[in-house]
Amino acid sequence: MIQRWLFTHIDNSALIVFRVIFGFLITAESFGAILTGWVRRTMIEPQFTFNFIGFDFLQPLPGYGMYAYFALMGLMGIGVMIGYKYRWSMIAYTLLWAGVYYMQKTSYNNHYYLLLLLCILMAMLPAGDYFSVDAKQHPESKKIAMPRWCSLLIIAQLWIVYTYASVAKIYPDWLDYTVAKNLMRAKADYPIVGAALQHHWAHVSITYFGILFDLLIIPLLLWKRTRTIAFGISIFFHLFNSFVFQIGIFPYMSLAFTLFFFSRERVHRLFLRSKQFYNEQEIIVPSYKNLLIPFLIIWCTIQIALPLRHWAIPGDVLWTEEGHKLSWRMMLRGRAGHTNFYIVDHNDPEKRKIRVDKTAYLTKKQIRNVSTKPDTMWQFAQRLKEIYKTEQGMDIAVYVDSKVSVNGKKYRRFIDPDTDLAQVAWNYFTTNPWVIKYTDTEEAVKK
Repeated sequence: MIQRWLFTHIDNSALIVFRVIFGFLITAESFGAILTGWVRRTMIEPQFTFNFIGFDFLQPLPGYGMYAYFALMGLMGIGVMIGYKYRWSMIAYTLLWAGVYYMQKTSYNNHYYLLLLLCILMAMLPAGDYFSVDAKQHPESKKIAMPRWCSLLIIAQLWIVYTYASVAKIYPDWLDYTVAKNLMRAKADYPIVGAALQHHWAHVSITYFGILFDLLIIPLLLWKRTRTIAFGISIFFHLFNSFVFQIGIFPYMSLAFTLFFFSRERVHRLFLRSKQFYNEQEIIVPSYKNLLIPFLIIWCTIQIALPLRHWAIPGDVLWTEEGHKLSWRMMLRGRAGHTNFYIVDHNDPEKRKIRVDKTAYLTKKQIRNVSTKPDTMWQFAQRLKEIYKTEQGMDIAVYVDSKVSVNGKKYRRFIDPDTDLAQVAWNYFTTNPWVIKYTDTEEAVKK
């Protein structure tokens, strides 16, 4: 039964067309990052980046090296799009994008994580078997079919993402329209729609449409009777997000995913009519079966389990941020903070606290991060310890005075002010005790 489900061969038109669109989008992502100034602001102007903890060896290339880095990514994207040495182009892009992803988190976005996962999957899939330079140069490698697991894996990954995105929204600040109101307040100056987005009806619509769309869109696309209307709703939803939130290639990639839901005959007829349509439904069990099935089980288990890890970590993830990343908790909160860092020279007999001028080390966006996120606060403390040791020969302690507000609510003390963050280790898999937890969400700021 499993072999029939996974290894029945189906027409590969959807995967081939998706590869072309995917290649175009990752090319646009790479060159666009250069042209819009994202590389300059995020990788070149900062003195250092806040990498994922444990990836300290990943820092931007010196000088203008990151422009060359992203240009190389763009060339690999073109290789994916046209199917030139497809597998190697896709693997190279995946490695380069992973470097970018783990190198910095000041501009963290769930969509960047999804792109990394998709790159890994696309590197596995036989997406260069048709309508590609590879197939033209090596006609014997041309194929018009693929095993069904290729399509099922993409659909399963999307279903997990959308379902978690929906469930995460079911919490008080989302349901009472606070989040939608705060998000739309920043869009008030948008032409045409800015004023309309400030109305209560708009906040109600965004709140419940967000929950229902994420929860139901995959089932509605899978069901033939609702597929067309679901596609129309998807167009509206993703174009709205693209215009209002300006989140790069993700809305267009999401629309491209619908290729895997429409009938194979329809996709073939619309996009690759000159290609022979495959409808033999042969069951071809590959030699790699004993590796593939465990991989699929492990991959899906990790994807399901990882977003649940915050339930095993003390404290509210909305407040502590511990377990927030890699969990599809999209646009759920706004954070603001008033945070100061103080150093104490261990050799100073009076133990005087000296406030750190954050602007001497960080960009404005980095300052916003170290003012609200515990991981970047800890990393900045480690960086200060290193800088003072190297440049001034001082052995210092670093203390943080931080008050944070979530979703516009009252500011509360966030970090234990008596903890020397330069001396504590980072807990990867559980809570960090110096992050103050609250049982009453309306508790006043601790003194």
